[in-house]
Amino acid sequence: MGVRILEEQDVHDLLFRSLPDLPLTQKLGLLLWDQLEVNGELCLSGVGTFRLEQGKVCFYPWQRKRVFLAYTHEDQLRVKMIYRFLQNNGFDPWMDIARLLPGQNWPRAIERAIESADFVVPCFSEVATRKRSHFHRELRYALEWGQRFPLDSTFLAPVRLEPCRIPRRIQQQTQYVDLFPDWRAGLQKLRTTLISAG
Repeated sequence: MGVRILEEQDVHDLLFRSLPDLPLTQKLGLLLWDQLEVNGELCLSGVGTFRLEQGKVCFYPWQRKRVFLAYTHEDQLRVKMIYRFLQNNGFDPWMDIARLLPGQNWPRAIERAIESADFVVPCFSEVATRKRSHFHRELRYALEWGQRFPLDSTFLAPVRLEPCRIPRRIQQQTQYVDLFPDWRAGLQKLRTTLISAG
């Protein structure tokens, strides 16, 4: 049996929708012990893994590289495939439809996700490059945030989902990956980039 990684929505449901009269600290304790008794370990996305070893609870911090995926709504299905690929290859991808919770301040949540990311992967397409959307806001924020990183480090890893123009500011400084015509080869190249840069 593989390790079940509890995503933010899972933890939110367990802590805030079940047993409303129980204090939060007791809910956390119950959650931890229930998972440890059943599976021997509990992995919390972005936090780490609790493991029961010789009767003691051991904690191992999260080691997966965090990858923020910036995209426009029209490209959601293709970006969801990138999300799954990264998840299945040892990364911790962040995509708004998978991570935002109801009632959450989404502009601030997106900024926090970019700030905590090891990499930002902007996904370019014809629609993304010409349409006014939040994609450009996220891209500008990522470019601004990336100025805090050492000059030789990789923070931005752009991909093209189809033939399209990359903004000059990015094209002049950053190499991008084409996910076409061979989607698999493109994803492997992205994976190699993120591993070698980490």
